Amino acid sequence: METIFALASARGKAGVSVLRISGTEAFEAGQKLAGNLPQPRHSAVRVLKNAAGEALDEALVLTFAAGSSFTGEDTVELQLHGSIAVISAVLQELGAMAGLRLAEPGEFTRRALENERLDLAQIEGLGDLIEAETEAQRKQAFRVLSGALGQKAESWRTRLIRAAALMEATIDFADEDVPVDVSPEVLDLIDAVASELRIEAEGAIVAERIRDGFEIAIVGAPNAGKSTLLNALAGRDAAITSEVAGTTRDVIEVRMDLNGLPVTVLDTAGLRETDDLVEGLGIERALVRAEAADIRVFLQSSDHEFLGIHPKDDDITVLGKADISTSDGFAVSGKTGQGVSQLISRITAVLEQKASGAGAAIRERHRVAILNGIEALESARIEVCNGPDRAELAAEDLRTVIRALDSLVGRVDVEQILDEIFASFCLGK
Repeated sequence: METIFALASARGKAGVSVLRISGTEAFEAGQKLAGNLPQPRHSAVRVLKNAAGEALDEALVLTFAAGSSFTGEDTVELQLHGSIAVISAVLQELGAMAGLRLAEPGEFTRRALENERLDLAQIEGLGDLIEAETEAQRKQAFRVLSGALGQKAESWRTRLIRAAALMEATIDFADEDVPVDVSPEVLDLIDAVASELRIEAEGAIVAERIRDGFEIAIVGAPNAGKSTLLNALAGRDAAITSEVAGTTRDVIEVRMDLNGLPVTVLDTAGLRETDDLVEGLGIERALVRAEAADIRVFLQSSDHEFLGIHPKDDDITVLGKADISTSDGFAVSGKTGQGVSQLISRITAVLEQKASGAGAAIRERHRVAILNGIEALESARIEVCNGPDRAELAAEDLRTVIRALDSLVGRVDVEQILDEIFASFCLGK
Protein backbone atom coordinates (compact mmCIF):
# COMPACT_ATOMS: atom_id res chain seq x y z
CA MET A 1 0.00 0.00 0.00
CA GLU A 2 1.02 3.59 -0.54
CA THR A 3 2.62 5.52 2.28
CA ILE A 4 0.19 8.08 3.65
CA PHE A 5 0.55 11.22 5.73
CA ALA A 6 -1.78 13.72 7.41
CA LEU A 7 -2.09 16.14 10.27
CA ALA A 8 -3.27 14.04 13.24
CA SER A 9 -4.15 16.93 15.55
CA ALA A 10 -6.76 19.64 15.15
CA ARG A 11 -6.29 22.24 12.45
CA GLY A 12 -5.48 25.84 13.32
CA LYS A 13 -2.97 27.49 15.62
CA ALA A 14 -1.75 25.45 18.57
CA GLY A 15 1.24 25.04 20.82
CA VAL A 16 2.04 21.67 19.24
CA SER A 17 0.68 19.94 16.15
CA VAL A 18 1.20 16.26 15.34
CA LEU A 19 1.81 15.00 11.82
CA ARG A 20 1.74 11.26 11.10
CA ILE A 21 3.43 9.31 8.28
CA SER A 22 2.58 5.60 7.86
CA GLY A 23 3.69 2.97 5.35
CA THR A 24 6.73 1.28 3.86
CA GLU A 25 8.29 4.62 2.84
CA ALA A 26 7.68 6.32 6.19
CA PHE A 27 11.23 5.99 7.53
CA GLU A 28 12.74 7.13 4.24
CA ALA A 29 10.43 10.14 4.16
CA GLY A 30 11.33 10.93 7.77
CA GLN A 31 15.03 10.77 6.96
CA LYS A 32 14.60 13.19 4.05
CA LEU A 33 12.98 15.67 6.43
CA ALA A 34 14.88 15.12 9.68
CA GLY A 35 18.10 13.33 8.75
CA ASN A 36 19.09 10.60 11.20
CA LEU A 37 15.97 9.16 12.86
CA PRO A 38 15.79 7.95 16.48
CA GLN A 39 15.43 4.22 17.15
CA PRO A 40 11.89 2.85 17.09
CA ARG A 41 9.81 3.75 20.15
CA HIS A 42 12.29 6.53 20.97
CA SER A 43 12.17 10.25 20.30
CA ALA A 44 14.64 12.99 19.44
CA VAL A 45 14.58 16.66 18.53
CA ARG A 46 15.49 17.27 14.91
CA VAL A 47 15.56 20.25 12.55
CA LEU A 48 13.28 19.52 9.60
CA LYS A 49 14.58 20.67 6.21
CA ASN A 50 13.13 20.82 2.72
CA ALA A 51 14.74 19.37 -0.41
CA ALA A 52 16.80 22.58 -0.85
CA GLY A 53 18.24 22.24 2.67
CA GLU A 54 16.24 25.13 4.14
CA ALA A 55 15.07 24.73 7.73
CA LEU A 56 11.32 24.32 8.11
CA ASP A 57 10.95 23.79 11.86
CA GLU A 58 12.48 22.15 14.91
CA ALA A 59 10.38 19.13 15.83
CA LEU A 60 10.20 16.17 18.19
CA VAL A 61 10.48 13.05 16.02
CA LEU A 62 9.15 9.62 17.09
CA THR A 63 9.38 6.36 15.16
CA PHE A 64 7.46 3.09 15.42
CA ALA A 65 8.38 -0.12 13.61
CA ALA A 66 5.78 -2.20 11.77
CA GLY A 67 3.79 -4.28 14.25
CA SER A 68 4.31 -1.79 17.07
CA SER A 69 2.51 1.24 15.68
CA PHE A 70 -1.16 2.24 15.67
CA THR A 71 -1.53 1.24 12.01
CA GLY A 72 0.72 -1.82 12.21
CA GLU A 73 3.06 -0.21 9.64
CA ASP A 74 6.33 1.69 9.89
CA THR A 75 5.30 5.06 11.30
CA VAL A 76 6.94 8.41 11.89
CA GLU A 77 5.28 11.09 13.98
CA LEU A 78 6.41 14.71 13.93
CA GLN A 79 5.49 17.02 16.79
CA LEU A 80 5.72 20.44 15.18
CA HIS A 81 5.18 23.96 16.40
CA GLY A 82 1.48 24.53 15.80
CA SER A 83 1.83 27.25 13.20
CA ILE A 84 -0.37 27.15 10.11
CA ALA A 85 2.64 28.15 8.00
CA VAL A 86 4.87 25.42 9.50
CA ILE A 87 2.25 22.72 9.01
CA SER A 88 1.59 23.82 5.44
CA ALA A 89 5.30 23.82 4.59
CA VAL A 90 5.90 20.31 5.99
CA LEU A 91 2.76 18.90 4.32
CA GLN A 92 3.83 20.45 1.02
CA GLU A 93 7.30 18.89 1.33
CA LEU A 94 5.82 15.44 2.04
CA GLY A 95 3.38 15.76 -0.85
CA ALA A 96 6.28 16.34 -3.24
CA MET A 97 7.96 13.04 -2.28
CA ALA A 98 7.49 10.08 -4.60
CA GLY A 99 5.31 7.27 -3.22
CA LEU A 100 3.57 9.44 -0.61
CA ARG A 101 0.05 10.83 -0.64
CA LEU A 102 -2.32 12.60 1.74
CA ALA A 103 -4.39 10.17 3.81
CA GLU A 104 -8.15 9.92 3.37
CA PRO A 105 -10.47 10.40 6.36
CA GLY A 106 -10.13 7.45 8.74
CA GLU A 107 -7.45 5.76 6.62
CA PHE A 108 -4.94 5.34 9.46
CA THR A 109 -7.61 3.53 11.49
CA ARG A 110 -8.69 1.48 8.49
CA ARG A 111 -5.12 0.25 8.10
CA ALA A 112 -5.13 -0.67 11.79
CA LEU A 113 -8.12 -2.89 11.04
CA GLU A 114 -6.55 -4.40 7.92
CA ASN A 115 -3.32 -5.10 9.81
CA GLU A 116 -5.29 -6.65 12.73
CA ARG A 117 -4.18 -4.04 15.23
CA LEU A 118 -7.85 -3.33 16.05
CA ASP A 119 -11.04 -5.23 15.41
CA LEU A 120 -14.17 -3.60 13.99
CA ALA A 121 -15.85 -3.14 17.37
CA GLN A 122 -12.72 -1.45 18.74
CA ILE A 123 -12.76 0.96 15.82
CA GLU A 124 -16.37 1.84 16.56
CA GLY A 125 -15.33 2.38 20.19
CA LEU A 126 -12.53 4.66 19.00
CA GLY A 127 -14.99 6.69 16.96
CA ASP A 128 -17.25 7.01 20.00
CA LEU A 129 -14.29 8.00 22.18
CA ILE A 130 -13.42 10.83 19.80
CA GLU A 131 -17.04 12.03 19.93
CA ALA A 132 -17.51 11.50 23.71
CA GLU A 133 -18.85 14.55 25.55
CA THR A 134 -19.63 13.10 28.99
CA GLU A 135 -17.80 10.88 31.44
CA ALA A 136 -20.20 7.96 30.92
CA GLN A 137 -19.67 8.15 27.16
CA ARG A 138 -15.89 8.24 27.65
CA LYS A 139 -15.89 5.21 29.95
CA GLN A 140 -18.14 3.20 27.66
CA ALA A 141 -16.19 4.04 24.52
CA PHE A 142 -12.85 3.27 26.16
CA ARG A 143 -14.16 -0.08 27.39
CA VAL A 144 -15.08 -1.04 23.83
CA LEU A 145 -11.81 0.35 22.44
CA SER A 146 -9.98 -1.83 24.97
CA GLY A 147 -11.54 -4.91 23.36
CA ALA A 148 -14.38 -5.78 25.76
CA LEU A 149 -16.80 -6.83 23.01
CA GLY A 150 -14.11 -8.68 21.08
CA GLN A 151 -13.18 -10.68 24.17
CA LYS A 152 -16.80 -11.67 24.74
CA ALA A 153 -17.25 -12.56 21.07
CA GLU A 154 -14.15 -14.76 21.20
CA SER A 155 -15.47 -16.57 24.27
CA TRP A 156 -18.84 -17.20 22.59
CA ARG A 157 -17.11 -18.27 19.38
CA THR A 158 -14.81 -20.76 21.12
CA ARG A 159 -17.70 -22.51 22.86
CA LEU A 160 -19.85 -22.62 19.73
CA ILE A 161 -16.99 -24.02 17.67
CA ARG A 162 -16.74 -26.78 20.29
CA ALA A 163 -20.49 -27.43 19.99
CA ALA A 164 -20.33 -27.45 16.18
CA ALA A 165 -17.36 -29.85 16.26
CA LEU A 166 -19.30 -32.24 18.45
CA MET A 167 -22.23 -32.17 16.03
CA GLU A 168 -19.87 -32.68 13.07
CA ALA A 169 -18.48 -35.75 14.82
CA THR A 170 -22.02 -37.10 15.09
CA ILE A 171 -22.42 -36.63 11.33
CA ASP A 172 -19.07 -38.28 10.57
CA PHE A 173 -19.98 -41.36 12.61
CA ALA A 174 -23.64 -41.51 11.61
CA ASP A 175 -23.31 -45.11 10.37
CA GLU A 176 -21.42 -46.29 13.45
CA ASP A 177 -22.16 -46.72 17.11
CA VAL A 178 -20.96 -43.54 18.82
CA PRO A 179 -19.95 -44.45 22.37
CA VAL A 180 -20.95 -41.08 23.88
CA ASP A 181 -24.09 -39.01 23.42
CA VAL A 182 -22.79 -35.47 22.76
CA SER A 183 -26.18 -33.75 22.92
CA PRO A 184 -26.06 -32.91 26.69
CA GLU A 185 -22.76 -31.08 26.31
CA VAL A 186 -23.92 -29.34 23.13
CA LEU A 187 -27.16 -28.22 24.80
CA ASP A 188 -25.24 -26.90 27.82
CA LEU A 189 -22.98 -24.87 25.51
CA ILE A 190 -25.95 -23.54 23.53
CA ASP A 191 -27.90 -22.58 26.66
CA ALA A 192 -24.92 -20.83 28.29
CA VAL A 193 -24.09 -18.76 25.21
CA ALA A 194 -27.75 -17.95 24.51
CA SER A 195 -28.20 -16.68 28.07
CA GLU A 196 -25.17 -14.40 27.77
CA LEU A 197 -26.30 -13.14 24.36
CA ARG A 198 -29.75 -12.22 25.71
CA ILE A 199 -28.16 -10.20 28.51
CA GLU A 200 -25.88 -8.48 26.00
CA ALA A 201 -28.79 -7.67 23.67
CA GLU A 202 -30.65 -5.99 26.53
CA GLY A 203 -27.51 -4.12 27.55
CA ALA A 204 -27.01 -2.89 23.98
CA ILE A 205 -30.18 -0.81 24.21
CA VAL A 206 -28.88 0.94 27.33
CA ALA A 207 -25.40 1.36 25.84
CA GLU A 208 -26.89 3.02 22.78
CA ARG A 209 -28.75 5.46 25.04
CA ILE A 210 -25.44 6.35 26.71
CA ARG A 211 -23.98 7.00 23.25
CA ASP A 212 -26.90 9.08 21.98
CA GLY A 213 -28.26 10.45 25.25
CA PHE A 214 -31.19 9.63 27.52
CA GLU A 215 -34.42 11.58 27.03
CA ILE A 216 -36.41 13.12 29.87
CA ALA A 217 -39.82 14.57 29.04
CA ILE A 218 -41.47 17.17 31.24
CA VAL A 219 -45.22 16.69 30.90
CA GLY A 220 -48.23 18.28 32.51
CA ALA A 221 -51.15 20.63 32.08
CA PRO A 222 -50.82 24.00 30.35
CA ASN A 223 -49.26 26.68 32.56
CA ALA A 224 -48.03 24.05 35.05
CA GLY A 225 -44.51 25.53 35.03
CA LYS A 226 -42.88 23.10 32.57
CA SER A 227 -40.97 25.72 30.57
CA THR A 228 -39.85 27.53 33.71
CA LEU A 229 -38.56 24.23 35.11
CA LEU A 230 -36.74 23.49 31.84
CA ASN A 231 -35.03 26.88 32.03
CA ALA A 232 -34.02 26.19 35.64
CA LEU A 233 -32.54 22.81 34.69
CA ALA A 234 -30.73 24.30 31.68
CA GLY A 235 -29.50 27.34 33.57
CA ARG A 236 -30.67 29.64 30.76
CA ASP A 237 -33.81 30.83 29.00
CA ALA A 238 -34.22 27.93 26.59
CA ALA A 239 -38.02 28.16 26.45
CA ILE A 240 -40.46 31.07 26.39
CA THR A 241 -42.45 31.36 29.59
CA SER A 242 -45.78 33.12 29.97
CA GLU A 243 -48.81 33.20 32.20
CA VAL A 244 -50.88 32.49 29.08
CA ALA A 245 -51.75 28.78 28.89
CA GLY A 246 -50.62 26.92 25.76
CA THR A 247 -47.49 29.01 25.05
CA THR A 248 -45.41 25.93 24.18
CA ARG A 249 -46.57 24.54 20.83
CA ASP A 250 -43.60 22.36 19.85
CA VAL A 251 -41.14 20.11 21.70
CA ILE A 252 -38.15 22.12 22.97
CA GLU A 253 -34.93 20.17 23.58
CA VAL A 254 -32.00 21.02 25.85
CA ARG A 255 -28.84 18.90 26.09
CA MET A 256 -27.38 18.41 29.57
CA ASP A 257 -24.73 16.44 31.44
CA LEU A 258 -26.13 14.81 34.58
CA ASN A 259 -23.33 13.31 36.65
CA GLY A 260 -21.52 12.24 33.48
CA LEU A 261 -24.61 10.93 31.69
CA PRO A 262 -25.76 12.62 28.46
CA VAL A 263 -29.35 13.80 28.75
CA THR A 264 -31.82 15.63 26.52
CA VAL A 265 -34.61 17.32 28.49
CA LEU A 266 -37.84 17.86 26.55
CA ASP A 267 -40.33 20.63 27.28
CA THR A 268 -43.64 19.55 25.79
CA ALA A 269 -46.93 21.25 25.05
CA GLY A 270 -49.45 21.32 27.89
CA LEU A 271 -51.84 18.36 27.80
CA ARG A 272 -55.48 19.38 27.57
CA GLU A 273 -58.53 19.23 25.33
CA THR A 274 -58.34 21.96 22.68
CA ASP A 275 -60.02 23.12 19.49
CA ASP A 276 -56.90 25.01 18.38
CA LEU A 277 -55.42 23.08 15.43
CA VAL A 278 -51.80 24.18 16.02
CA GLU A 279 -51.95 23.52 19.76
CA GLY A 280 -53.51 20.13 19.03
CA LEU A 281 -50.59 19.21 16.79
CA GLY A 282 -48.21 20.25 19.56
CA ILE A 283 -50.05 18.03 22.05
CA GLU A 284 -49.85 15.08 19.64
CA ARG A 285 -46.09 15.56 19.32
CA ALA A 286 -45.79 15.90 23.07
CA LEU A 287 -47.54 12.57 23.63
CA VAL A 288 -45.39 10.77 21.06
CA ARG A 289 -42.10 12.11 22.45
CA ALA A 290 -43.16 11.57 26.05
CA GLU A 291 -44.07 7.92 25.40
CA ALA A 292 -40.65 7.33 23.82
CA ALA A 293 -38.70 9.11 26.58
CA ASP A 294 -36.66 7.17 29.14
CA ILE A 295 -38.13 9.14 32.05
CA ARG A 296 -41.19 11.36 32.28
CA VAL A 297 -41.37 14.09 34.91
CA PHE A 298 -45.06 14.75 35.58
CA LEU A 299 -45.68 18.27 36.85
CA GLN A 300 -48.90 17.79 38.72
CA SER A 301 -51.56 20.29 39.71
CA SER A 302 -54.29 19.46 42.18
CA ASP A 303 -57.15 19.79 39.70
CA HIS A 304 -55.67 18.16 36.58
CA GLU A 305 -55.73 14.64 35.21
CA PHE A 306 -52.99 13.83 32.71
CA LEU A 307 -54.43 13.53 29.21
CA GLY A 308 -53.53 10.40 27.24
CA ILE A 309 -50.46 9.37 29.23
CA HIS A 310 -49.85 7.78 32.62
CA PRO A 311 -46.72 7.45 34.80
CA LYS A 312 -44.61 4.30 34.51
CA ASP A 313 -42.33 2.67 37.08
CA ASP A 314 -39.29 4.93 36.52
CA ASP A 315 -41.28 8.14 36.06
CA ILE A 316 -41.30 10.95 38.62
CA THR A 317 -44.43 12.77 39.72
CA VAL A 318 -43.92 16.13 41.39
CA LEU A 319 -46.06 19.13 42.29
CA GLY A 320 -45.30 22.21 40.21
CA LYS A 321 -45.04 25.89 41.16
CA ALA A 322 -43.92 25.16 44.71
CA ASP A 323 -43.44 28.90 45.29
CA ILE A 324 -47.20 29.47 45.25
CA SER A 325 -48.53 25.99 46.09
CA THR A 326 -49.76 25.01 49.53
CA SER A 327 -50.08 21.29 48.77
CA ASP A 328 -48.08 18.74 50.73
CA GLY A 329 -45.53 16.45 49.08
CA PHE A 330 -42.50 16.77 46.86
CA ALA A 331 -42.76 20.01 44.90
CA VAL A 332 -40.51 22.09 42.66
CA SER A 333 -40.40 25.65 41.47
CA GLY A 334 -38.42 26.55 38.39
CA LYS A 335 -38.92 30.21 39.34
CA THR A 336 -37.27 30.05 42.80
CA GLY A 337 -35.26 26.84 42.38
CA GLN A 338 -37.03 25.11 45.25
CA GLY A 339 -36.77 21.32 44.90
CA VAL A 340 -34.83 21.48 41.62
CA SER A 341 -31.64 19.93 43.05
CA GLN A 342 -33.68 17.13 44.65
CA LEU A 343 -35.41 16.50 41.32
CA ILE A 344 -32.04 16.31 39.55
CA SER A 345 -30.85 13.83 42.18
CA ARG A 346 -33.92 11.64 41.61
CA ILE A 347 -33.50 11.73 37.83
CA THR A 348 -29.79 10.96 38.12
CA ALA A 349 -30.44 7.98 40.41
CA VAL A 350 -32.90 6.48 37.93
CA LEU A 351 -30.55 7.03 34.97
CA GLU A 352 -27.57 5.56 36.82
CA GLN A 353 -29.64 2.47 37.57
CA LYS A 354 -30.52 2.18 33.89
CA ALA A 355 -26.91 2.79 32.81
CA SER A 356 -25.62 0.03 35.09
CA GLY A 357 -27.12 -2.51 32.69
CA ALA A 358 -25.08 -1.34 29.71
CA GLY A 359 -23.18 -4.05 27.88
CA ALA A 360 -20.14 -4.07 25.63
CA ALA A 361 -22.33 -4.02 22.51
CA ILE A 362 -22.97 -0.34 21.87
CA ARG A 363 -24.62 -0.04 18.46
CA GLU A 364 -27.79 -1.21 16.78
CA ARG A 365 -25.61 -3.22 14.37
CA HIS A 366 -24.23 -5.17 17.32
CA ARG A 367 -27.69 -5.80 18.77
CA VAL A 368 -29.07 -7.03 15.45
CA ALA A 369 -26.14 -9.44 14.99
CA ILE A 370 -26.64 -10.75 18.53
CA LEU A 371 -30.40 -11.18 18.02
CA ASN A 372 -29.71 -13.08 14.79
CA GLY A 373 -27.32 -15.28 16.74
CA ILE A 374 -29.94 -15.94 19.43
CA GLU A 375 -32.49 -16.92 16.79
CA ALA A 376 -30.07 -19.37 15.16
CA LEU A 377 -29.15 -20.79 18.58
CA GLU A 378 -32.81 -21.45 19.36
CA SER A 379 -33.12 -23.26 16.04
CA ALA A 380 -29.95 -25.25 16.76
CA ARG A 381 -31.31 -26.30 20.14
CA ILE A 382 -34.50 -27.64 18.55
CA GLU A 383 -32.50 -29.64 16.00
CA VAL A 384 -30.22 -31.12 18.67
CA CYS A 385 -33.26 -32.20 20.69
CA ASN A 386 -34.72 -33.85 17.56
CA GLY A 387 -31.94 -36.43 17.62
CA PRO A 388 -28.83 -37.49 15.66
CA ASP A 389 -30.69 -37.49 12.33
CA ARG A 390 -30.87 -33.68 12.57
CA ALA A 391 -27.22 -33.18 13.50
CA GLU A 392 -26.33 -31.67 10.14
CA LEU A 393 -29.02 -29.00 10.48
CA ALA A 394 -27.93 -28.26 14.04
CA ALA A 395 -24.32 -27.87 12.90
CA GLU A 396 -25.36 -25.43 10.16
CA ASP A 397 -27.36 -23.36 12.66
CA LEU A 398 -24.30 -23.20 14.91
CA ARG A 399 -22.16 -22.03 11.99
CA THR A 400 -24.77 -19.32 11.35
CA VAL A 401 -24.39 -18.11 14.93
CA ILE A 402 -20.61 -18.06 14.60
CA ARG A 403 -20.83 -15.99 11.42
CA ALA A 404 -23.18 -13.53 13.13
CA LEU A 405 -20.77 -13.12 16.04
CA ASP A 406 -17.78 -12.84 13.70
CA SER A 407 -19.48 -9.85 12.07
CA LEU A 408 -19.23 -8.01 15.41
CA VAL A 409 -15.45 -7.81 15.17
CA GLY A 410 -15.04 -7.85 11.38
CA ARG A 411 -13.91 -11.43 10.83
CA VAL A 412 -16.39 -11.83 7.98
CA ASP A 413 -17.10 -9.56 5.05
CA VAL A 414 -18.49 -6.30 6.42
CA GLU A 415 -17.36 -4.07 3.58
CA GLN A 416 -20.83 -2.54 3.28
CA ILE A 417 -20.55 -0.88 6.71
CA LEU A 418 -16.88 0.14 6.63
CA ASP A 419 -17.37 3.23 4.49
CA GLU A 420 -20.10 4.49 6.82
CA ILE A 421 -17.93 3.97 9.90
CA PHE A 422 -14.80 5.62 8.53
CA ALA A 423 -16.70 8.52 6.99
CA SER A 424 -17.15 9.93 10.50
CA PHE A 425 -13.41 9.93 11.21
CA CYS A 426 -11.29 13.02 10.73
CA LEU A 427 -8.49 13.26 8.16
CA GLY A 428 -5.60 12.44 10.52
CA LYS A 429 -7.28 9.45 12.14
